[in-house]
Amino acid sequence: MSSITDLIKELREKTGAGFLDCKKSLEENDNNIEKSIEALRKKGLAKASKKSDRVANEGAVGIYSNSDITLLIKVNSETDFAAKSDTFLSFLDTLGELALKNNSNLNKDQFLKLKYENGNVQDYFNSMIAKIGENLILNDLIIKENKNSKYAFYIHNSYRKNIGKIISLLEYSSSGNNDEIRTLTKNLCMHIAAMKPESMDINDLDKALVTKEEKIQRELILNSGKPSNIVDKILEGKMKKFYSEVTFLNQSYILDQDKTIRTIIDEYSETDFKLISFELISL
Repeated sequence: MSSITDLIKELREKTGAGFLDCKKSLEENDNNIEKSIEALRKKGLAKASKKSDRVANEGAVGIYSNSDITLLIKVNSETDFAAKSDTFLSFLDTLGELALKNNSNLNKDQFLKLKYENGNVQDYFNSMIAKIGENLILNDLIIKENKNSKYAFYIHNSYRKNIGKIISLLEYSSSGNNDEIRTLTKNLCMHIAAMKPESMDINDLDKALVTKEEKIQRELILNSGKPSNIVDKILEGKMKKFYSEVTFLNQSYILDQDKTIRTIIDEYSETDFKLISFELISL
């Protein structure tokens, strides 16, 4: 079990709140981190947190594709030093190529059970753990069938041309595939990596996340002393701002802050350009 000092440190990292505020919140919430974060936010003492902001281990993400599938694979290591090594990067490439050869939409458990050399992929992990001297974990494996879709990607902090600390992948369709479309999709991938949207649009957001945010914002408004008859109107504005921060289509485009992503997409309607999905994996 984590000591109270470790819990306070974790809570401070996730909220930016002061030491004493974190200590008091933990005491009042049975040392539960998530409840303490929510309590601090209700008091206006913590910044908003998203899944993508949480502290991650070291490692790297790789992208691989053939005519049938495109995939992202993330392996965690204990140190950045190991993640940058040729041994680790070649290990990640081998895993990516193995997943491509299988050409199936595997989950992580199924992938680890795949036959490899004289054992399976999990045995391969175990041998690399012994070789590198650090624990290695298959954290993410996302496989997408190409079919009629097109893909663009962006790698941030790259170690190799297909491996880095952050990879964003955009799935789209378009009747054109000229330089203008390629530039657009590359820029949209850069936007995803920078702005870290939680979902494509408002209806795609986790309902529990929306409910939690509404509850927090309502309490913040009430605690500010605003008249009860205007609380709902203020809340509407607060939630509109929240949606503009966490949903891809409603975010301000990083290359033109006066336009949203939705507006940018509409400008390419003559090519039947449509966004299908996006993925973001980071360390």
